[in-house]
Amino acid sequence: MANVILRPGFSLDEKIARMQRDASFDVAEGDAPDGDSLALVRGAIRGRGAPPLAPKVFMSNDCLFNCAYCGCRAGADCDRRYRIEPRELADIAVRQASRRGQGVFITSAIFKAPDYTQELIIKTLRHIRGEMGYKGYVHAKIMPGADPRLIYEAGRYANRLSVNIEVAKSEGYRAIAKNKNRANILGPMGQISELIREMREGGGRFAPRFATSQCTQLMAGSTGEDDFTILNLSGALYRKYRLSRVYYTAFQYAGQAAGYDGLPERKTPTWRMQRLYQADRLMQDYGFGAEEIAPDTEPYLRRDVDPKAAWAIRNASRFPIEVNRADYEALIRVPGIGVTFAKRILEARRYGRLTHESLKALGISAKRSAHFITCGGKYEGAGLDRPQTLLELMADPSKRAGEDAHTIGGKACR
Repeated sequence: MANVILRPGFSLDEKIARMQRDASFDVAEGDAPDGDSLALVRGAIRGRGAPPLAPKVFMSNDCLFNCAYCGCRAGADCDRRYRIEPRELADIAVRQASRRGQGVFITSAIFKAPDYTQELIIKTLRHIRGEMGYKGYVHAKIMPGADPRLIYEAGRYANRLSVNIEVAKSEGYRAIAKNKNRANILGPMGQISELIREMREGGGRFAPRFATSQCTQLMAGSTGEDDFTILNLSGALYRKYRLSRVYYTAFQYAGQAAGYDGLPERKTPTWRMQRLYQADRLMQDYGFGAEEIAPDTEPYLRRDVDPKAAWAIRNASRFPIEVNRADYEALIRVPGIGVTFAKRILEARRYGRLTHESLKALGISAKRSAHFITCGGKYEGAGLDRPQTLLELMADPSKRAGEDAHTIGGKACR
């Protein structure tokens, strides 16, 4: 279908609605494709600063690439392809940023070529920063395999950059995204990381500015991988590229895409994203390793029990701990006691010995924590030698096993 430009006859709200629909495959800041994923992000990682609700504006839905999962793919039957001129997109972006008050995310399908699209995004950024004088938060997408010069130029105007890794295994590119590969994803990611590091270490008052953070998106279930594989990759990305966040999205493939004969239909359940975000936070803020959260014996996260509680039940021999003596690292591993409550306990201990009633006064849930602690030697839990009872007591009522059950990788997720 011929490329068109959205004309002034479309209202601002109509243009934004179309952009958001087409940008729904890019989950970072902004509205998620199923309407629930962003809420899961914010709910699962409260305490480390929820991500901004920066709205997305979309340059073009006319994509050169043919990724099986994307509605903007080259082989998709799209009712109307479009590209928006940089100056108009900049105006829409600033209007949206002003309306929502939390910045804006500039993204796009790959129009004509990665470098050509990146140049259009840079022109948009220049209009936003220069002609329009917008000084707020801007997140800009980097196209796979973009020229290093263009990546640097985009970073001069944006606060955050992102290039999406998408798959948890390299062979996944051949299976669902044939135009992408490790090199055209990790190459830009590595350059961004190095430029951010150089800016932090050598930036002075008169040094050129560059973006201060980067993130990526990873689809769960695209290659039938288990959760250990996903978390192990995320941990490596955080360490090597110093990412601010990994955003998780559910892989969805329904119907046949040209060039992907034999690819089975698959729909990753949304609840799995919440568990991945919770596990991600355990790795980033609590010192857990991927092998602790999803060990060989249980490589898929449970649907009914959050990963921290599941770990505690598997490692019952490490409990109970005495809250009047335990150090910070031990306290934060107790279900129901997070970073904030652990600090409250340490502060309260300066003034006297704590009891179970003291913990309740501090706002700590006995329903979760009592099974794994003692206060002055007193234990009020259900018994650490009764794992099945603990699983039932710690289960999320909305995600109990057997209710809306799903199978992942041939195994039932519980």
